[in-house]
Amino acid sequence: MLVTIAVLLLISSALCSASEVYVGEVNGMIDPVLSQYVSGVINQAENANASAVVLVIDTPGGLDKSMRSIIKTVLASRVPVVGYVYPRGARAASAGSFILLATQIAAMSPGTNLGAAHPVGISLTGETAVGNKITQDAAAYMRAIAQLNGRNVSLAESFVLKSRSITEKEALKDGAINVVAGNIGELLNKINGKTVKLESGNVTLETSHANIVRVPMSTSENFLHSISNPNIAYLLFIAGIFGIIFELSSPGAIFPGVVGVICLLLALWSFQAISINYAGLILILFGIFLFLLEIKVNSLGLLSIGGVISLVLGSLMLINVSKEPFISISYWSIGSVALITALFFTFVVAKTAAAMRKKPETGKEGMLGLIGETKTELSPEGLIFIHGELWRARTEKEKIEIGRKVKVVGIENLMLIVKEVK
Repeated sequence: MLVTIAVLLLISSALCSASEVYVGEVNGMIDPVLSQYVSGVINQAENANASAVVLVIDTPGGLDKSMRSIIKTVLASRVPVVGYVYPRGARAASAGSFILLATQIAAMSPGTNLGAAHPVGISLTGETAVGNKITQDAAAYMRAIAQLNGRNVSLAESFVLKSRSITEKEALKDGAINVVAGNIGELLNKINGKTVKLESGNVTLETSHANIVRVPMSTSENFLHSISNPNIAYLLFIAGIFGIIFELSSPGAIFPGVVGVICLLLALWSFQAISINYAGLILILFGIFLFLLEIKVNSLGLLSIGGVISLVLGSLMLINVSKEPFISISYWSIGSVALITALFFTFVVAKTAAAMRKKPETGKEGMLGLIGETKTELSPEGLIFIHGELWRARTEKEKIEIGRKVKVVGIENLMLIVKEVK
């Protein structure tokens, strides 16, 4: 009996003392919401005295400010942080490559890639002075991170200067990462016993039998993270403008106005996290103004052409590349918006022009040319049925029998002047 109790106490003690590894995800665009989330995951791990934090990475890049914020949090962490590019097919590109190399242990899954960190919108050759300044700053930051964690500095620098991208096998061979593992369980076994250097001192990892604690994003974080994508924010902004335009053109519709205001507010929330070039924003608004003006003024399409040019240029300039070198609005988003906008306003202008050319359907002018049928003999006056009504009519010369087709050729007061259709 005593032996059984002792065994149970030992098992209980072992379970209670089992280490924990907190797992968070760096998934999608790197933005302020993701930065705050990563900080929260690391804080929870520190408070729980966890053995390590694993950041599962799959990102195309994102905001420079948010990337640097995440890196500062990782480097200041009291708990070892493991960066892990996972699952197969995932990537740590652009700003994501900085974050991976900043972690104390960098790992990748088979079938993943790392690199391509050259600033977006800046050519690899023939850079301007400003472009070169941005590139050199990014390269220096990459070198500093690589040196701090004992990684291949020249390789890390080539991610920025040459936009180089490598596979997990190349990364392991050339000293960019520490481990290649197929899943988190394998990863924790492989890094067990490794010693890493933190700001507070050296720590030996105990992860082989650790309990995995996953920390997902909350519903609100997921939503805000989704709309922080520059492409989503851009589309919300355009949708918001059109919603308000529809409401102003059809007062009382309510729905377009409500949707437009909501989209616009969400877009403005996203824009406050992204460095916006206000010249680009003004060009977009000017392009919309030209489209609206085309409806009122017959410019033979010149205003619409100017609107498309202004909209495209403004969209290309919308992101301030000097402050956010790792993001841009995709050409697909810009092209789609420009095409749909141009087609919509072309349709509206065509309808307006057709309405202006259309023959009036009411009043005196609306009666001319209509075909009716005599209900009494016209000799020269009588009744005809036309446009769903009985009208008094007269013929100028000939006598017209009952049941004959007649055409309105004139009108005097309320008397229609007709002639027989032969």
